[in-house]
Amino acid sequence: MEKEIYFTDKRRRRVKLVFNPASGSSNASPVQLMDVIDMLQQWKYTPEVYLTEPDSDYSQMVKDTMSQGINMFIVCGGDGTISAVAKEIAGLPATLGIVPTGTQNNVALSLNIPRDIPSAIALFRTGERIKIDVGLVDCAQGRTSFLEICSVGLLSAIFSAGDDIQHGHLERVGDFLSTLVSLVPSKIKLVLDEKREIVRMGHLVLISNMPYIGRNYQVGGTAAFRDGLLDVLTFSNLSKLNLLGRALKGTNVSGEDAGVEHFHVHRVDIEADPPMQLMVDGVALGEGPIHVELQRQALAVMTKAPEPRNIKRKGIGSGEDL
Repeated sequence: MEKEIYFTDKRRRRVKLVFNPASGSSNASPVQLMDVIDMLQQWKYTPEVYLTEPDSDYSQMVKDTMSQGINMFIVCGGDGTISAVAKEIAGLPATLGIVPTGTQNNVALSLNIPRDIPSAIALFRTGERIKIDVGLVDCAQGRTSFLEICSVGLLSAIFSAGDDIQHGHLERVGDFLSTLVSLVPSKIKLVLDEKREIVRMGHLVLISNMPYIGRNYQVGGTAAFRDGLLDVLTFSNLSKLNLLGRALKGTNVSGEDAGVEHFHVHRVDIEADPPMQLMVDGVALGEGPIHVELQRQALAVMTKAPEPRNIKRKGIGSGEDL
């Protein structure tokens, strides 16, 4: 039986397929890659494959790809790989397609992209191209962008060891516990939209551009990625164990929770004493003060088209207007 070819009226289009072989089950990755290529070909795409590595130079990959006239990047991987490619194509005349194969898949969940691979790929032809916001961070290490979240404090400090443990490297348990025990609360000063200053004692501040973070818990509205605002959450009067418990349970965060304050801002400046660890989308940025703002509608992404409205047309000759 011949394979079904979709959209025969569409011209074939070259795309860059960025595939993370470490995402999901490593044993299944070769078969998964061939399946993704096959499905893309059925939808009349010609994928050129880029296999990611721990030291991948995504910036150079994007430059080389666009110099060849290819401006659609399809990422098959988890949130880290998606964010790494997104930050490089933000502001460029390029489009991001997402095939979520990671552990949490917060970006796909936030953008209403199905986890089912065939359905996700179908969106590249049947879905809608939208523009979304991208976060921008200025710190001692320079300027960088983020798609999902910037964290200051506890989660940044324990992320590396915690991520390794989640992927089976149990030898990092000692590092995780020693870091957790040694952390002390900081005096955190936040300046919201360059006019409102608040000071809190605590272990953590989160700045989110997406509705979902962590273990799929919700910190913002469903359209947070294109509302022109950052969701800033401060956690004060909460112990380290309390914070970890919330993260592990995947509890939704709201300003109504004791010890949690939720602000919607265009920009925020943060200083902490003692200094706290910084991290954006899983990438460590050292310590020190930061400035965070938004780059509005900087990234084009394929997602689900909105459901058509069921508009009833009134019949001719019924005496009613159409």
